[in-house]
Amino acid sequence: MSYTVKLIMGFIGTALLVTFVVGLSHSISTGFAGFWGGFPFMVITIVVLSLAIYDFWDECVRRKTN
Repeated sequence: MSYTVKLIMGFIGTALLVTFVVGLSHSISTGFAGFWGGFPFMVITIVVLSLAIYDFWDECVRRKTN
């Protein structure tokens, strides 16, 4: 797969994941659970999304030399 296609598809996938999970976290924190009820989920969300963004950078952006 070409570098450009990999970069665009990786960005779209990562952006969709980030949008969905941040929206879910926001919904939980502002809804019935409240801020402190949604806080553990927010912490988990931050960790998972940072790993997803790092994986996007590692797989799609960084050019590897073999």
